[in-house]
Amino acid sequence: MDEEIQFYLDELAESMGKALAHVNVEMSRIRAGKASPAMLDGLRVDYYGTPTPIGQIATVTAPDARSLLIKPWEKNMVSEVAKAIKNSDLGLNPVSDADGVRLNIPAMTEERRRELAKQAKNESEAGKVRVRGIRKDVNESLRKLLKEGASEDAVKSAEEKVQKTTDSFIAEVERTLSKKETEIMTI
Repeated sequence: MDEEIQFYLDELAESMGKALAHVNVEMSRIRAGKASPAMLDGLRVDYYGTPTPIGQIATVTAPDARSLLIKPWEKNMVSEVAKAIKNSDLGLNPVSDADGVRLNIPAMTEERRRELAKQAKNESEAGKVRVRGIRKDVNESLRKLLKEGASEDAVKSAEEKVQKTTDSFIAEVERTLSKKETEIMTI
């Protein structure tokens, strides 16, 4: 029974780690004042008929805080990259030249900053809900072990570890949100 309890605790940490990683990925996609290659992570470019992530056909760099430079590895892909950016929901105007595509990132308005901060808060809430759901599932599994004959002390101790782990992951999600809000609201 102790191995099963340890299995659930290990799975708890792994699942919560994945939930936190997901929150971090979603937060990195939220634009925060300055240019970041991560802004284009969800962008797919038509590469000979196949929608392909931009990172697989080009190098994306941020030469300064207000622009991104996309250099496709094949020169004939410059127009496809520009078309994909125009058709995306990024709201950016690509400027093409022979070597690549330049994106000028406009400064955000106060209203847009507030919208993005709200979006970040929603992402963190979704992350917390996932973490709490994982806690609930593991606690239910531990209670089943109790009914199957595991010692009450071992299950109680495991439930306390589950709660401590949950608290630490929720605190980490809060720190991620706080950092992102600061990043968004800084001009």
